Amino acid sequence: QVQLVESGGGLVQPGGSLRLSCAASGFTLDNYVIGWFRQAPGKEREGVSCISSTDRTTYYANFVKGRFTISMDNAKNTVYLQMNSLKPEDTAVYYCATVRVPDVRAIQALLHPPTYDNWGQGTQVTVSS
Repeated sequence: QVQLVESGGGLVQPGGSLRLSCAASGFTLDNYVIGWFRQAPGKEREGVSCISSTDRTTYYANFVKGRFTISMDNAKNTVYLQMNSLKPEDTAVYYCATVRVPDVRAIQALLHPPTYDNWGQGTQVTVSS
């Protein structure tokens, strides 16, 4: 069964850090782009970051540059999102998703949710004092 499972969310104070994990099962992450997305209440889902398993190229949304870092461990078939200097506006459900590298039509689409076809269930991140 092809599955993505996110973990690592929780409640953190502003300025704090969390590391999210996205574990893949039923398939290997070779030749995939893996993205992190988030959705806050009443807002559309938005792209946060993504990484290509082929060359480790990474992309970040402007609002997380310098604060979040995406990485992957092929041996564990897992992608991580290290989130530092968290702000209340980072509060959202965070999702990971995958798309096969050959199915990516444009680099500009890599942080667009419709590009991805396999999604996890999400993990809640709440930044509050």
